[in-house]
Amino acid sequence: MLPPPGVVAVVGPTAAGKSALSLALAHALGGEVVNADSMQLYRGMDIGTAKLRTDEREGVPHHVLDVWDVSEPASVQAYQALARAAVDDIAARGKVPLLVGGSGLYVRAVLEEFEFPGTDPAIRDRLERELASEGTFFLYERLRELDPVAAEKILPTNGRRIVRALEVIELTGAPFTAALPSPTPHYQSVQIGVDRDTAELDQRIADRVDLMWAAGLLDEVRGLDGLREGRTAGRALGYQQALAQLDGDLTEDQAKDETVRATRRFVRRQRSWFRRDPRITWLDGASGTLTEDALAACAAVAR
Repeated sequence: MLPPPGVVAVVGPTAAGKSALSLALAHALGGEVVNADSMQLYRGMDIGTAKLRTDEREGVPHHVLDVWDVSEPASVQAYQALARAAVDDIAARGKVPLLVGGSGLYVRAVLEEFEFPGTDPAIRDRLERELASEGTFFLYERLRELDPVAAEKILPTNGRRIVRALEVIELTGAPFTAALPSPTPHYQSVQIGVDRDTAELDQRIADRVDLMWAAGLLDEVRGLDGLREGRTAGRALGYQQALAQLDGDLTEDQAKDETVRATRRFVRRQRSWFRRDPRITWLDGASGTLTEDALAACAAVAR
């Protein structure tokens, strides 16, 4: 266990204001940021993931960014090793690790004792072939029948996670959610959730999507060799729609509108995941005392 306040996790839905709060906390606590956004792990995926540019980080070191090529599938297990190594290094230097992002499974994999169920290459290969031939929604419907709780936590477009859930179900004979362990802390931590009024957050999402296209998302996508083949990166919010626009399947307005709708659906899933955890202290991202309130939460753990 790290000394109080241990790891400070800043979590919550997309566009709520996690990055801004993390910078304020880093300055106040002497902290460094460890990324917990699954899509910010990909090199070159900057605009569509709202990844802070180096000049926007206010001198705060950021870790576990730009790890994988876009053609590589995501791995929570690989991420866990990288993120924990970063947390341990930050703490060993007398700094406070700030785990920041909206990918709930990634946050949990760092903060809790989290062992991953085994794998079977034959089952995985068969499910991957089904995914390629039948599509994600076909397998998603199967997952909904077998484990509706798991299906509620996984995007219907996330083929890799759907395949993994079905693989674990077949291996264990139990729901995928039953394979996830009960929460046991790996680090002492304080978890701060940042959220906003739904109408306000919906508008922030729409504004963010407009900015993504204005900032050159299409050019970014054109330059990402292997994105189409990437089972994880190619289905990321905004990137999937940008590819469809480049292919002529969607107009720009349609691509942007679909990105907004998909992001709002994703926000509902993020809220569902995080709101179930009673250890998270929820704060209003629009509050004028957001930083002070977050620091108070950290101080309460330190006492």
